[in-house]
Amino acid sequence: MLALSLGVAWLLLAPLSLWLLVKGSAGERVAAILTLVLLEGGTIAMDHIRRHPIPDASVVSHDVSPPPACDPRTPAPGSARVGRALVLTWAADRHECETAEVWVRTEGRRLLIWVRTGRGSGGPAVPVRVKGDTAAVTVPLPEKSGRVPVDGRNGRRIPEADRPG
Repeated sequence: MLALSLGVAWLLLAPLSLWLLVKGSAGERVAAILTLVLLEGGTIAMDHIRRHPIPDASVVSHDVSPPPACDPRTPAPGSARVGRALVLTWAADRHECETAEVWVRTEGRRLLIWVRTGRGSGGPAVPVRVKGDTAAVTVPLPEKSGRVPVDGRNGRRIPEADRPG
């Protein structure tokens, strides 16, 4: 409210004081100068009051845990290549984990596969490689393992990856 009153005083008294400085008598000129000095003094005082406010409330801080380095999830394998090792790929997440847990179980010619990124249930962890928007893991396979990769969660066949070359 004080700032509003000071602003209105400037709008009304400053033009009047300037007019009296130019056209007024000696007494009016002294009054005009005194008015301008008081307006400027009030503005400086107002600026000083705003710079050094007295805190009326205490500041409370809370400890915040850092965000997780990665988002643990269960990705759906996008492709698989079966040879001496199993190479699985999937669409990489923005915060893809550095490791994944991969479980492989053979049922006849089928190779059931479960993947979980991040650490969680203590399964065998393998490093995840990310290139662009694709994440990949390589899992060694035993000699006698199934040759048709299948998603262990839903029983659907995982498409074969394109061979490099």
